[in-house]
Amino acid sequence: MPSFRLRHPLAVACLILLLLGACASTSSEVASPTRHRVIVFVWDGLRPDSISEADTPHLAALARRGTFFADNHASYPTFTMMNAAAFASGAYSGKSGFFGNAIYRPGAPARNGNGEPVDLTEPVFLEDYGILHQLDANEDEHLLLVETLFQAAQQAGLTTAAVGKSGPAFLQDYKTGGIVLDEKGAFPLAFARELVAAHIPLPATAPLAYRHGELRLAADNGDPTFRAGAPRLADGVTVNPDDRHGSPHAAANRYLMSVFLDYILPRKRPDLAVVWLRNPDSTEHEVGVGSPNYHAALKAQDELLGALEARLSELGLDRSTDVLVVSDHGHSNVSGPLDLFPPRKVENGKMGEIDPEHGYAVSGAIRLADALSRAGIRAYDGGDCGDDPVLSGILADGRPLHPERPAPEGACGNHLARYTTPAYRLLHPFLPREAFVVASNGGSDYLYQPDHDPDRIRAAVRFLQSHEEYGAIFVDDRYGAIPGTLPLSAVRLENAEGRHPDIVVGYTFDEHAVIQGMPGIEFEGTSGFGSRGMHGSFSPIDVHNTLIAAGPDFLEHYTDPLPSANVDVAPTVAHVLGLALPRADGRPLAEALRGAGHVDASRYQVRARSVQPAEPAQGLTIVSPVGGETGKSRYSFELHEQELRLGERVYTYFDWARATRQ
Repeated sequence: MPSFRLRHPLAVACLILLLLGACASTSSEVASPTRHRVIVFVWDGLRPDSISEADTPHLAALARRGTFFADNHASYPTFTMMNAAAFASGAYSGKSGFFGNAIYRPGAPARNGNGEPVDLTEPVFLEDYGILHQLDANEDEHLLLVETLFQAAQQAGLTTAAVGKSGPAFLQDYKTGGIVLDEKGAFPLAFARELVAAHIPLPATAPLAYRHGELRLAADNGDPTFRAGAPRLADGVTVNPDDRHGSPHAAANRYLMSVFLDYILPRKRPDLAVVWLRNPDSTEHEVGVGSPNYHAALKAQDELLGALEARLSELGLDRSTDVLVVSDHGHSNVSGPLDLFPPRKVENGKMGEIDPEHGYAVSGAIRLADALSRAGIRAYDGGDCGDDPVLSGILADGRPLHPERPAPEGACGNHLARYTTPAYRLLHPFLPREAFVVASNGGSDYLYQPDHDPDRIRAAVRFLQSHEEYGAIFVDDRYGAIPGTLPLSAVRLENAEGRHPDIVVGYTFDEHAVIQGMPGIEFEGTSGFGSRGMHGSFSPIDVHNTLIAAGPDFLEHYTDPLPSANVDVAPTVAHVLGLALPRADGRPLAEALRGAGHVDASRYQVRARSVQPAEPAQGLTIVSPVGGETGKSRYSFELHEQELRLGERVYTYFDWARATRQ
C-alpha cells in the first residue's frame, strides 16, 4: 500500500479496496434456500482507512472476496452504546429510546458489574450490564422501546450468543434470552455453571451477578478479562502515546474469542452470534490513532479474525456461515487546531519539543460544566476534580492553557493534590432548578435542563455558539426554532417518551488535520480526564465506519456504492435469517444480497442535500479556543445528508454537520 492518504473517508475506503483488487463485478450465484448462520464481528472504533495488508491482512482479504460497503454510516452521536442499540434494533435513538454512552436519567440506585454501588441521580456511563439491568427496571421493563434482533431470533426458535465488550455486547441480548459472555459476567446461570464444569475460566466478577452464592469459580480461575493500565508520562496522569508494549486489551480479547471458538461455536452452534471486542477503540482512546500501539491493536484484532475463519473451516461451517465485520463508529485524534496547539514529541517522560510531522496532540479536552460555570451558567457533570495537564492544552510557546492548581484539603474527593478543573458534583436533592446537568460523552455532549426553562436553554445555546470549540447544536423540538440550531428530530433523536436530552452539541473537528499520519482531529467533552483518541462527533471521520460482509448470502468481489448504515445491519441479518423487524428504521441491504432478495444498485436513487437552521445566530461575541475575541459574530451550521429512494421507500443517511462562524 502507498503511504499517502486521501482526505474523505469514502475516497479512502474505495482507494484501499481498488488497490487490494476488491472493486470487481458482482456474483450472480443464487443463495441456497437453506437458512445460514450469521456471525457479526464488531471491531470497536475501526476506521475504513485502517484496513491494510500490513496491519489487517485477514480483513483485507475478507473485503476482497466479499462485499465492502464503501459508504457506511454510524448513528449520531457516534458513541458505542448508541450504535450498539442501532445494531440491536435497527432503529435510531428517537424510536428505540436509548441514548448512551453517558446519560442523565435519575432512578433507583444500582450496582455495576464490579459489585460497586452506582448513584443514578448522577450522569451514568452505560457500558455495564448491572446499570443496564437497573435502567430496564426503571423503565418498566423497556430499556429499548422496540423489539431487538435477538428477541426476534429467539421467538423464532433460533439459538443466539453475545460475547465481548461489557455494555454493547450485553445490550444485544439484555433480556438474556440466549447465552451471553461479556467482560464482567456470564448469563444465564446455567451457562455460567456449564463453563465452570468445562474448566473454562470466567470473568473474575461473574459471581457478583448472582447475589446468593449460586455461582462459584474454580480456585485456579484467575482473571481472564483483566486489562492492565496504559503506561503514563512522568506527571502520573497523562497516558504515554509513544508506548510500544502493545495493546493492553489484546489478552482479554483473545480469551473472549477463544471461549467463543472453542466452546460456544462447536457446542452451541448459534444461528446468530455477535462477538464485540474493544480493539482498536480502547487502545485508540488511550494512545491515539496512528500511534505504535494502535497498529499493534489492529494486528491483534486481525489475528482473531484469522482464528475465526480457521475455526469455521475446521468445523465445516465456512460455507454455511455469513460473517459480517462492522465497527460502531470511526475514531479521531483529540486535539484543538494544530496552529494553536502544535503536536509535540515525547522526551524523557514528558511532552517535549514541537514536532509537526511525528508529534502527538497536546490539547483538545474540554470540560463543558467548567466552561459553562465560568461563564455564569450553573452546570454540573457529577465529576470530581480533574487533572489534565497536557490535553487541556499546551500552547505553542509551551505555556499551559489551564495551569494545574494545588488542591485545598478536602476540595477533591478523589484526593488529587493538584487539579486543572474543580469538582462539579451534583448535590441532590439540592440541584438548583436553573442548573444544567452535563453528560460528558466525548465528541458530543448532552445537556439536560431539569426545569426545561426556554430562556436558560437559549442562554446555553448562545454560549455554545460563541465559542469555537463547539460545533453543530440540536435542541429539543419543544423549544421551537432557536436561531442557529436544528431540532433533535432532524437527526432522529426526538423521543416520544422524552428520554432525550434538551441539547445535543457536537464538538468542532477538522477531518483534514493529520497526527501520526492519520487525518482527523476533534475536541472532546470530558468530566476531568481526557483521552488521546475520541469519537462521538459529527465529523465524517467518526461517522463513516466499516462494514464488510462475506458468506453464502452476500455478493462476492463487490463494492457497494450506495449509502448504508449501522441501522441497516439488523434488518439485513433479519432478512437472511427469515425474521421480521417491523419497527426498524434501517433497510435490508438488498443490493449486496444474492438470490431472490437481490435488488440491483442501479434501481436506487440517491440525492445529496444540505440542511441548515432557518436563520443564523447573530450578534455574538465569538471567542477563540485560546481566549480572546475573534471578531466574528455570526454562527450557523450545515448538516449534510443523503436520501436513498427505492420506489416509495425513502431512507436518510447523515454524513456530517459542520459549524460556520463569520
